Amino acid sequence: MLVLPDRDAAQEAAEALGERFGVAEEPRIVRDALAGEDDAEDAQWLIVLADEENRLDAAALDEFAAEWDGWREEP
Repeated sequence: MLVLPDRDAAQEAAEALGERFGVAEEPRIVRDALAGEDDAEDAQWLIVLADEENRLDAAALDEFAAEWDGWREEP
């Protein structure tokens, strides 16, 4: 799962995933509101990836997410 600061960054990163990592399935983008916050400014955007075969390199995903001021988290 990649955590990104805004919707635009999440959409751009989701599109770039296919080009950079050969991800065939379109990743799911999910808005994750911070606890107790209703304001869209206080939300993170998640890109949910399925990688059951462990093809994606964790360090490469860390660098990729950092390009959009985000980070990778394990579920």
